[in-house]
Amino acid sequence: MIRSFFLGIACATIAATTCAAQQNIATDELAVSVANKSEPVLCAEKDNIALEFTSPAVRSMRVQAVHPAYIGMIQTDRFAPDFTSCDMASDPAFHADDSRRVTFFETPDMWLTGYTYPSFWRPANTPVRVGDRVENGLHLVQLWVRYRERAEEVLVFYPPDGYWRARPLTFGDMRLTAYGSSFLIGPVETKGRPIVDLKSIDFDPATKTFTLAFNRGGSARLKVASIEPTGTTLEVSYSGAMPDNLPFAAMRSMYVTEFNADVARVAWRTKGGQAWGESPILSWKGGEATEVWAGRVTPSIHNLSAPDMVFGRFSDKAAK
Repeated sequence: MIRSFFLGIACATIAATTCAAQQNIATDELAVSVANKSEPVLCAEKDNIALEFTSPAVRSMRVQAVHPAYIGMIQTDRFAPDFTSCDMASDPAFHADDSRRVTFFETPDMWLTGYTYPSFWRPANTPVRVGDRVENGLHLVQLWVRYRERAEEVLVFYPPDGYWRARPLTFGDMRLTAYGSSFLIGPVETKGRPIVDLKSIDFDPATKTFTLAFNRGGSARLKVASIEPTGTTLEVSYSGAMPDNLPFAAMRSMYVTEFNADVARVAWRTKGGQAWGESPILSWKGGEATEVWAGRVTPSIHNLSAPDMVFGRFSDKAAK
């Protein structure tokens, strides 16, 4: 059932001939090591779910944000944070000189907006460039598109720590849907918490491609390949292997209970495997995988409409 669900999402966004080829890629898939570093917590605002993807051979991958299976059942959404049992007193905070909002570029169908907040947990030293325009000191950057005669935010990233979030176009008649899990692209290291230390970020609006330069060396390209009501697909390619065999990607999310989580379950495929494996997220031991889904199959009181995440199409060849 899960396999047919994912193939259905893929077939909804690509041509039939390409979809047929996608269903027969098992012999070309690259298996990567997935470490599950998740831990139980009581605080719903702590990213205690952590999956890390490692392979010196990977040169490209695909990341998808897809609506949860129960999306059509939602009548009233939930977005409010839940700080029950949370102690944030020890979190670091770096203060900005001023708060501001900037728009890098804008067309009738797409625009990129950046923000500087009064404070953030890391210094904001990463320049963000679009064409000849360079902005420094940004904590958050949003990619917006026009859909059904209104603005939809489909991708957000945080230059100081390298975190990204994606979501599909709004489902049905819903006004909007929530963000949920975050992911990191590049050499993932721990400095207080997992981060990617970015040297710079460039965006090409013509190809919807972000180029990420890393302070540890090397670079990656993240292309927004498709934005659909069924899912948002990102194609990622790397200039080379990660230094010190660091993870090339990671996913961060939260889980307190099955009914209070952004991710509660995980499913995975292995190279040559005849079926998907499935497990509660905290019980999974990790291992080798060619594709990983992380999400929910039952509604949650936390970010009810937030998307599931799919990581796959790992390859030793760069994305075209």
